[in-house]
Amino acid sequence: MATTVTTGSRARVARRIATAAAFGGGGIGLLGVAGVGLLLTEVRLARRTVGGSSDIPPCADGRYGAAFGHRTDRPPLRLGFLGDSTAAGQGVHRPSQTPGALLASGLAALAELPVDLRNVALPGARSDDLPRQVELLLGEGETPDLCVIMIGANDVTRRLPPAESVRHLSEAVRVLRAAGCEVIVGTCPDLGTIEPVYQPLRWVARRLSRQLAAAQTIGVVENGGRTVSLGALLGPEFEARPRELFGPDNYHPSAEGYATAAMAVFPTLCAALGLWPEEERPEPARREGLLPVEQAAARAASEGGTEVAASRAPWALLKHRRRRQLPAPEETPANRPSVTG
Repeated sequence: MATTVTTGSRARVARRIATAAAFGGGGIGLLGVAGVGLLLTEVRLARRTVGGSSDIPPCADGRYGAAFGHRTDRPPLRLGFLGDSTAAGQGVHRPSQTPGALLASGLAALAELPVDLRNVALPGARSDDLPRQVELLLGEGETPDLCVIMIGANDVTRRLPPAESVRHLSEAVRVLRAAGCEVIVGTCPDLGTIEPVYQPLRWVARRLSRQLAAAQTIGVVENGGRTVSLGALLGPEFEARPRELFGPDNYHPSAEGYATAAMAVFPTLCAALGLWPEEERPEPARREGLLPVEQAAARAASEGGTEVAASRAPWALLKHRRRRQLPAPEETPANRPSVTG
């Protein structure tokens, strides 16, 4: 009963945020003035311990699965990556450990086609940087076949109003879809899993993260994209194994953490291109189904690894796709992607 009440409440909040975004509202106060003051105090305490990373993420741009190009006349698939430090792969040191490289390698192996990766994500970016990133990606001449966006954490920690956050993300999805791209969004991660963050900030961060993730899902799905919830999926795994899944800065994922996130996104990425060997219709035994979009969004925010995709309005398809281990990109000079930029 409690879970149903929580999901229903989250659905209502998510719909209010998405509605405000659609009509240009600046935001909805999810916390009172006292709550914001407490949150900022705890953020200052957490920053002393977390610190963050100033390392420049490794550039993984280039061609993956080049050997497949000798077996077919079909053109390479083009994969674009947008978002914040998680999308950029901050916290690891090898290009092959970034989520872009992991997904490009997996996609090349499954499609048996070369995949050209272009990553324009910016560490520290909020959703209001997405218009610049979209313009940069689409202005390079060749439109990607598929784009992955990972965004939201900095919107919470740097106080971008939720409605404004969702409005920028929704517009980015709309523009990319109009250009012919399939779009997959990894929604806001669970900031309550960051180990040095203390209570009550941990509870507040988790609540705000999930509310934003649900609202992001509504905005993305209603503009023709698909979402994969990362927060509730990665939350328990990262909480149980923080030394393995968080990097040295205690904030960004480690190489294993990025691999965990990439495995969650990979089935949806392939399904968007018609490559995933599963039925698109829902399987009730796997708790899948057609739901009103706000209910699907709220469920996804609480059930990690959940995909939400558009169906006939106002319905959305909620799927729990089976994850697979991704092939590791090889580090040999012959197989390493050419680095550009």
